Amino acid sequence: MASTLWVFLVFVFVGGAIGQNDTSFDQNYVIQWGGDHVLSLDQGREIQLYMDKSSGAGFGSKLHYGSGFFSMKMKLPDKDTAGVVTAFYLSSQTSNHDELDFEFLGNREGKPIVLQTNVFVDGQGNREQKIHLWFDPSSSFHTYKILWNPYQIVFFVDNIPIRVFMNKTNMGVDYPSQPMQIIVSLWDGESWATDGGKEKTDWTQAPFKAYFQDFDVQGCPWDNSNNESCLSSNLWWSTAEYSTLNTSQTEAYENVKHKYMKYDYCSDQKRNPKPPPECPQ
Repeated sequence: MASTLWVFLVFVFVGGAIGQNDTSFDQNYVIQWGGDHVLSLDQGREIQLYMDKSSGAGFGSKLHYGSGFFSMKMKLPDKDTAGVVTAFYLSSQTSNHDELDFEFLGNREGKPIVLQTNVFVDGQGNREQKIHLWFDPSSSFHTYKILWNPYQIVFFVDNIPIRVFMNKTNMGVDYPSQPMQIIVSLWDGESWATDGGKEKTDWTQAPFKAYFQDFDVQGCPWDNSNNESCLSSNLWWSTAEYSTLNTSQTEAYENVKHKYMKYDYCSDQKRNPKPPPECPQ
């Protein structure tokens, strides 16, 4: 790990890390598919999903949310994971869905796992960014968070911002507004996930196992009778403090973009000869 990033972790965000809490899985989440590929550990404070050739597995929050600061501690499958996708995301699951993605794209053993993020609004995605993390996400638990409020969407890794999507509706840029569910899944994406689908899943390495902790939810449950309440500035994640990155966070974010960003749709001139309006011009 670069020494400067250690400085950010220790100095800028000291006290902000989330430890394992006592909220059990069943309080806020439910298994959605692949129930026979799920194992509950530590009295429901840890969940293992595993994938073999017959199935993967996934779970989701019982409620949908209109804003929040959503967190999950994860330890990814190890060794040869080409084709294996581990995902933590928010989704409205409608035909014109809004979605905020953390997708971890497995790789051949010895090569880094790719972290891809994406933002969908009204069914339109194609806003991928990819980074190589400064640690091995399969060796231990790390915390991944999504801040979603009326001002910005920020993706964090261990409290380091790795992506920012500002609310620019005043410039004609769409912004996620549909109630979204928290979803976690482990599934076979060999058709596209590793080197564009050239590297296939090696099923002799199965079962692939991923582990999850931190089942507390800091979000505004969606109530159709009073949906404006989720946009209130009285919610702690929607106060002025969370309307933009502070100076130290901005420095950490620029460091990540400079050292770890491997792909950014904003700078892909073949796909976007003219940068989309939400991108730096």
